[in-house]
Amino acid sequence: MEFDLAQVDALLSTTRSVRKRLDLERPVPDDVLLECLQLAIQAPTGSNTQGWRWLVVRDQAKKDELARLYNDAGGDYLRGAAAKAEAGSQIGRVMGSAAYLADNMARAPVLVIPCVLGRPGSKGWDPAALYGSVIPAMWSFQLALRSRGLGSCLTTVHLGREEETKALLGIPDNVTQAGLLPVAYTKGTDFKAAVRRPVAEVTYLDAWKQPIG
Repeated sequence: MEFDLAQVDALLSTTRSVRKRLDLERPVPDDVLLECLQLAIQAPTGSNTQGWRWLVVRDQAKKDELARLYNDAGGDYLRGAAAKAEAGSQIGRVMGSAAYLADNMARAPVLVIPCVLGRPGSKGWDPAALYGSVIPAMWSFQLALRSRGLGSCLTTVHLGREEETKALLGIPDNVTQAGLLPVAYTKGTDFKAAVRRPVAEVTYLDAWKQPIG
């Protein structure tokens, strides 16, 4: 199997957290959403348990309540951080974008809550094993969305009101919510790679802080 590496690399390097460029007016068809989720569940899971579950929320009343819980959990913090950040700085842009999402969460055509069967245990490897069985699928979902002209943003703020969200959506006690993804088509598709530190500065060989190159 041969891949077009230029296309693959572009997909991997330009799939961004999209907030202000979500098209909140354009509907997202079920078939496109399910196609992306079908690709997502090809991701590996611990012991091949395949314990991911996906809650797709379209009902406006439930989206309104999720947005209320989201803002109750962290909306004031996001808006306050945006107001305090230096204008034009990277953190200022990020926090301003996050505050915008909080203000407009209920307008997203679809809210997707990825879940995984089970609860984090007390052993050191338990949380990593549990979340490691759903996070790869979440990222695959976001990549599939990007390749089809849609965008998303993984956020966990609503988990500050996890119990209320469980009650709203009927999520069982033995299921863990891993985040929340507003999903929409994007306004344009011309996303770029982010500025990152050279990988040699954050990669070590055999021991912590031992340079690899």
